[in-house]
Amino acid sequence: MLVAVRSAGALHRLLDVLPVFDGDERISVRFTLVPGSDFDLDALAALEHSGARTLTWEAARDGRHDLILTASPKGALRVLTGPLALLPHGAGFNKTIADDGSPCLPSGLDPHYLLTSGEPWADLYALAHDDQLARLDRYCPPAAARATVVGDPTLDRLLASAGRRESYREALGTGIRKLIALTSTWGPESLLARRPGLPGELAGRLPHDAYQLALILHPNEHSRTGSFDLSRHLAPALDAGLILAAPFEEWAAVLVAADAVVTDHGSTALYAAALGRPVIGAYDGGDELLPDSPMARLLQQVPALSASDTLERALSAAESVDTVGLAHAAFARQRESLVQLRHEFYRLLGLRPRPVEVTASCLPCPTTTPRRPAAFAVRASVSGQRISVARFATHTCEPVHHLAAEQPVADQRQAEGAAVLWRRASRNAPALPGGTWTAEGWTARILDDYPVCRTAAAILTPTRCLVRHRTAGPLSIRIEPHETGGHVLRPDPAAVVSAVHAWLGSTAQPEPPVSLVCDTGLLTVRVHLAKADASDLGYEL
Repeated sequence: MLVAVRSAGALHRLLDVLPVFDGDERISVRFTLVPGSDFDLDALAALEHSGARTLTWEAARDGRHDLILTASPKGALRVLTGPLALLPHGAGFNKTIADDGSPCLPSGLDPHYLLTSGEPWADLYALAHDDQLARLDRYCPPAAARATVVGDPTLDRLLASAGRRESYREALGTGIRKLIALTSTWGPESLLARRPGLPGELAGRLPHDAYQLALILHPNEHSRTGSFDLSRHLAPALDAGLILAAPFEEWAAVLVAADAVVTDHGSTALYAAALGRPVIGAYDGGDELLPDSPMARLLQQVPALSASDTLERALSAAESVDTVGLAHAAFARQRESLVQLRHEFYRLLGLRPRPVEVTASCLPCPTTTPRRPAAFAVRASVSGQRISVARFATHTCEPVHHLAAEQPVADQRQAEGAAVLWRRASRNAPALPGGTWTAEGWTARILDDYPVCRTAAAILTPTRCLVRHRTAGPLSIRIEPHETGGHVLRPDPAAVVSAVHAWLGSTAQPEPPVSLVCDTGLLTVRVHLAKADASDLGYEL
């Protein structure tokens, strides 16, 4: 069997399909790269990384194959010999590309690509919804005669993985925060092309302890721009903790983990809608989106994001929209696609399938680790013994109370301008010839070395800190965990340190011991402040 791919995106689609042949030793799979795509380099790299056996295009063209699978109608596929099945490489046939095939038609429905001398060249057109079949019959009746509705294998993997949502969120470090996924297709009308600063703007607007951001890019955009330039372009957002999802499998796991999606006109949002996630539009219109397509209908019904500071209002409005109902226009036969495809593929092969159950596999856990911010711009408000803190990326335009930075991770400029400097103890670090700092010694040294710093904090454990304030002196902090429904939640101790710093600065004569209430993001905890404990002072960092 030959798998013919033109791009990484098409390859990823076909990899979701191949489990239909699991357990059948009669089937050998070879891959070939169809020439002519601007986005083929990443496909080739992915094939090499997977360990798949490949054929040169010349060898594929000269041989005969028992079955050929492809997920794009473009390229010289007509010269291949053997029964051929064509699958979509997206959801819904929503876009048309200028100067590409027939005007106002997506390539998957376009006779320009689907016919040769008026005849269909594929033996099977596998579609995800009856509406797609009706549209194909309208634009290309000869191809529609060979089409059948099988469902969407990628959606079925997402649905099969829904039970692993908490595992994905744990791998991403999300916690109780709201994970907002930005999705961008490729091309001049994409979110990243039209609003390239949006990830950084949202990273600066949204409190770190309440929100987490992820960006899901079309594989073509990964291929076109490359990881080096993407890292540079997105540096402010990445430094603030943005997750840039990998284009194979990880993007889908991030979508399962997400609480809401901000999208352009790309079809990724239809998968989020099918999962029941709130969707917010960020598409400013243009010529690519086809009227009355599933994505066009979705964008008509969901709120739009006019500016980065309107996200929370848009999110509230989006939660009332029945996105699952809207996604039904793109996906039929849910959870059935592999069974349907196995029947069709083995029919073309002229074989009886092995008696092996085929089911959509769960997505693996994400492996991309978001950067932990080295510094925060902190907004704080104090009311008696209750303190509320919100921590933002340092490039925020929000009004803030102070800058807090981690030693020795923050750069020198941030450290020299910070009112709060903290360090996390590392109990598993090997002993060094020069010795280690105690919490008492390190906090005193920081106040000596950094004149702007008002509070130095050694974070000893998730519930225990030693702080040294310029006027209040050394103090011990104990943080009570927040328990709800048998679930124990803890804030980032660095956020609590900023809260204590704000309270000490606003209290004329602080007299520990004192019990404080700290609101940090979505979590409220009780904090006990007392004169420094000897065990805290002597704690080795």
